[in-house]
Amino acid sequence: MTVQLAEEKRGKTITVHVTGKLSRADYQQFVPQVERAVAEHGKIRILVVMDDFAGWDMGALWEDIKFDAKHFSDVERIAMVGEKRWQEGMAHFCKPFTKAEIRYFERGQLPEAHLWLEENGERKAVPRSR
Repeated sequence: MTVQLAEEKRGKTITVHVTGKLSRADYQQFVPQVERAVAEHGKIRILVVMDDFAGWDMGALWEDIKFDAKHFSDVERIAMVGEKRWQEGMAHFCKPFTKAEIRYFERGQLPEAHLWLEENGERKAVPRSR
């Protein structure tokens, strides 16, 4: 498994690029950076880019559950960019475990995922037709 982390927008957005299968050790790399960003910014946004992603091993799944419980309200938005149908389903599955707004994007929609993460989050009223 490979996890590459990068900070954008002065640390308010964290990009997590994952390949293969997540392990407990991957969370030990990821979690401290997220916690540092949360301590600095309050709420953050996360971009998860999945290439040949194969899910979690049992240790990683437990770490993910602990992370979600601890940071339930610390993440504003999560953009998940993937290449497989089950990854889109995973985005829907994650929604009850966080207050974050989660959206799935196909691999070719990476620029749209970045734009969505950068939006201020205010929903504009849509005029009603009569």
